Amino acid sequence: MKPSELFDVSGRSALVTGASGALGAVAARTLAGAGCRLTLTAGTADALEAVAGECRELGAEVVTVNARPETEATADAMVEKAVEEHGRLDILVVASGINRVGMIEEMAPDAFADVMDANVTQSWLLARAATRQMKAQGDGGKIVLVSSTRGILGHPAGYTAYCASKAAVDGITKALACELGPTGITVNAVGPTVFRSVLTDWMFTDAPKAVKTRDNIVSRIPKGRLGEPEDLAGPLLFLASSASDFYTGHILYADGGYTAG
Repeated sequence: MKPSELFDVSGRSALVTGASGALGAVAARTLAGAGCRLTLTAGTADALEAVAGECRELGAEVVTVNARPETEATADAMVEKAVEEHGRLDILVVASGINRVGMIEEMAPDAFADVMDANVTQSWLLARAATRQMKAQGDGGKIVLVSSTRGILGHPAGYTAYCASKAAVDGITKALACELGPTGITVNAVGPTVFRSVLTDWMFTDAPKAVKTRDNIVSRIPKGRLGEPEDLAGPLLFLASSASDFYTGHILYADGGYTAG
């Protein structure tokens, strides 16, 4: 076998949730370009169809589901749609999630609960639905969740909900990896630092506030820059392919060395 064949995912069925977001779109385009058949989901229809169109231009078979995995039924339906359209499910990438920033004495309990639901409960529901399908298929599978450097590091600017949610995602990743080890299903997570997205584009400008914020973050990143979406493509392909068959329960930090210091 050529080493490159370890990364071959052509023909595999992949479900990507949160596909209209920055990380979800990277996952969708990466897997499309690698030859996967895709089921893409997101809550924003126009943005979802735009990403789906990009993936079709890369030659991928794509079906979309305009919904968020807010309930057990919805999560199950997403997996069922992938199986209905593509015959099976080989790869799950859970890239859906939210953040609510606020100092603890000012944050409403409902806001905290919203973050935990979107980032933790919905990841669990999707992993549960995918596990059932992959176990029924009997030949393994790949589950990739989205964590963050904030899963192991705090933040002074009102991140109690987000940090707690990503630490919980880390816990799900490790516990489920142990649970599913004998089945051939691997469970890992990608943990990015700040990278370019619609929400962070302002940090990449020359505005004084952006420069100050960026310089403060970059001073703690050994690589000396913020992340670009393309920096996530390699880790995602690795975790979705046979190259990572002996890797499970890991949080792969795409952070330029931020968590090493």
